[in-house]
Amino acid sequence: MRVISRKTLKDFWEEHADAEQPLKAWFHETKAARWKAFTDIKARYRSADTLPGNRVVFNIRGNTYRLIVRIHYNTGIVFIRFLGTHAEYDKIHATTI
Repeated sequence: MRVISRKTLKDFWEEHADAEQPLKAWFHETKAARWKAFTDIKARYRSADTLPGNRVVFNIRGNTYRLIVRIHYNTGIVFIRFLGTHAEYDKIHATTI
C-alpha cells in the first residue's frame, strides 16, 4: 500500500514521543500490505473498525491514540485523515473527516 503521507505520522510522533514506535510499525506493515478489503485489515488488526466511505480506525499504542485512514483498495492508496489522542477523536465526526 502507498501511505499518504508519512510526514503526518512523523509530525505527530515528534509531539508524542510514545507514539513513534507504534506509528513506525504501522507504517511499515501497511506499506508492505496488499489489502483488497477490510477483512484483510481485520485479520491483522483485530481492534480496527470500519467506517463509511472506506475509512478505517486503528488504535495506536493500546488505544491511547486513534488513526483514521481512507483506503482506495483498487489503487492501493491509504490516505491519513486524522491522527490524535483518544480525547481528540471523541470531538470529531469520524465518518466525515
